[in-house]
Amino acid sequence: MRVNLSRGDITEQRVDAIVNAANSSLLGGGGVDGAIHRKGGRAILEECRALRDSHYGGGLPAGRAVATTAGNLPARWVIHTVGPVYSTTEDRSEVLASCFTESLRVAEELGAESIAFPAISTGVYRWPPESAARIAARALSTAPVRVPRVEMVLFDEDTLAVFQRAFDTR
Repeated sequence: MRVNLSRGDITEQRVDAIVNAANSSLLGGGGVDGAIHRKGGRAILEECRALRDSHYGGGLPAGRAVATTAGNLPARWVIHTVGPVYSTTEDRSEVLASCFTESLRVAEELGAESIAFPAISTGVYRWPPESAARIAARALSTAPVRVPRVEMVLFDEDTLAVFQRAFDTR
């Protein structure tokens, strides 16, 4: 599995699956989640509502992943995963790692050959980027499931530099 890191807008990635750092409601929000729902259009929201009405009435649990259409995005699917909120009193590292491995599992089940990840939990969920980058690098390198091409798409230069250091030292 090849992992590429770049600065960019995840909603513009030409990959089979884009990973959404979703909130548990699956109904859109801010940051990456809001951008994906806005650019992807109504089809994503409709499938998310159907998921809420069937399997995820209480919301998608942190660390799990589920796929929907990508709507108007250049990808085929959006894989929604809920990252954990950072805590100084509880180690939630395995939940964050699970976001990556579960998203890969869903991508493989869909037959995806390429997937793009954001820096899950580093925004409003306040996960320190240095820690998140190490967890992402470890999770992707040790995942039992492989997707041939993995893109880490980081929003700004500072986050890109942090992730480059973590992926270079794994």
